[in-house]
Amino acid sequence: MTIHLLPSEIASQIAAGEVVERPASVVKELIENSLDAQATRINVIIEGAGRKVIEVSDNGQGMDDEDIQLSVLRYATSKIDAISDLTQIQSLGFRGEALASISSVSRFQITSRNQSMPHATRLLIEGGVKVSLTAVGAPVGTTVRVEDLFMNVPARLKFLKQDQTERIRIDQVVAHYAFAYPEVQFHLVQESKNNLTTSGNGNRAEVLIMLLGLDTAKQMIEVVYEEPEIKVYGFISPPSLTRSNRKEIHFYVNRRPIQDSSLASAAIQAYHTYLMVGRYPIVKLFIDMDPAKVDVNVHPAKAEVRFANPNWIFSQVQHAVRRALLAASPIPQITSSIWQPSWDLIEREKESGELNQPRLYPPQPDLIEAQSNIKLSHMPLLRLVGQVAATYLVAEGPDGLYLIDQHAAHERVLFEKFLKNQNQKSVSQKLLDSVIVPMSQVQASLLENQLDILNQIGFEVEKFGPNTVKIRAIPALLGNMQPQLAILAVVENLEEDETPLEKEQTKKIIARVCKRAAVKAGQILSAEEQKTLLADLEACESPRTCPHGRPTMIHLSVDILERQFGRRGAI
Repeated sequence: MTIHLLPSEIASQIAAGEVVERPASVVKELIENSLDAQATRINVIIEGAGRKVIEVSDNGQGMDDEDIQLSVLRYATSKIDAISDLTQIQSLGFRGEALASISSVSRFQITSRNQSMPHATRLLIEGGVKVSLTAVGAPVGTTVRVEDLFMNVPARLKFLKQDQTERIRIDQVVAHYAFAYPEVQFHLVQESKNNLTTSGNGNRAEVLIMLLGLDTAKQMIEVVYEEPEIKVYGFISPPSLTRSNRKEIHFYVNRRPIQDSSLASAAIQAYHTYLMVGRYPIVKLFIDMDPAKVDVNVHPAKAEVRFANPNWIFSQVQHAVRRALLAASPIPQITSSIWQPSWDLIEREKESGELNQPRLYPPQPDLIEAQSNIKLSHMPLLRLVGQVAATYLVAEGPDGLYLIDQHAAHERVLFEKFLKNQNQKSVSQKLLDSVIVPMSQVQASLLENQLDILNQIGFEVEKFGPNTVKIRAIPALLGNMQPQLAILAVVENLEEDETPLEKEQTKKIIARVCKRAAVKAGQILSAEEQKTLLADLEACESPRTCPHGRPTMIHLSVDILERQFGRRGAI
């Protein structure tokens, strides 16, 4: 076997695998080129979730005939000239790989004109092979059109996600750069529908509303922190506004969107003692610093960076977030009721007669099946003992002790009630006044594809303007829940792992709504509420797990208890 050089077409396709992972990668690279060309207006058109058409046009500086032909060659760039420039990168692009990689796996067309040219030039490339170079009429700026992405790499095309997922990724990419560059006007059209339009007036708060929705954006806390060598600014959420994962934690270094787990950890640690375990803040922070102290030449995608002094950056970000939180957080008012034991509360409810009118978990008589219908193979009959830490129910069974997670158990009860009604006409509860719910562009896109399912399970929801829906009714089972919370539960990624429901979209949506509607950990339940919840769980077909697969209960057998107390030999 002899060593030989690969043909340029093969080399380009291999390199393209690192730069062009999906349609969103193409959009990212083209937007960065437009921003580097000092464009003040960028238009993005998407068809077929980016598989068929990706078109990005701008009003930037443009190129002449010679530069257009050079731009599609590997390692051709106008951003750097010498190796020393790599330590002072201030542009978004600099590697000279993007256009060459994109043109090698698509039907690629670039049209550009600068101020000195009387006409524009159009270059057509198919699969990395030049097809034509012609003069055309076009305004100053550049338009890149990518058709049939991955046409010669079927394996990559096969493993793209569903169209809706790819569209959302594109939405997120455009939104990131619109947020980082509020002085640039962005316009995104997907499948002939306007998904995003920014004014370009430099007001970052306006773009934040499009990213998060009006209600969420209004609650965000502004961060302004400046030291001689670093500036940290942006927005963070108050402790009352959290997510179940880290997906809403974003950082921009010198206005470049990056991924850095240590920065995310710094922000999360700044919330220490503010957040419950498993909850994460919303963070949109910019870090401006000397380009010489950050290395962006780590990966072809340019989404990872390395800092010269990572520990110092970590502490600065943590301090900036913590200071903003302390400035925005009011001093808590401690009342004597905080120290009142839950059993005293129950006694007071007995005396006042409120115990027969549960507030937190209203009994649903139609949910409780006759004890004779319960299958003992699923769950034995239990005797309630009480509540521990306002989170777990303690019950005695014929074979030992059971600790029941009240939140997971209520999720299962609500979930099975929804499923039971699926073969019937779901009962809806009409709202006295329709509720208008503004949301982010990504949330609106997700919800639009799920309206039919929502209407099947008892919601009445309709579009009401850009990124806004109107709720006319909700399932009767959720009568005590705020309608806007129920709808937002549908579009939020409330679960990191939904493997049991991965291919069952309807059940997945129902499970998300049930998670939001279920009683929470830390919620004190009266004795009657505890008994009702336990009876409902016993009536479930699958009482031992919540809809997402987590256990609802832990069983401590009599044998284990006796061993722990030394009644059967050594512990």
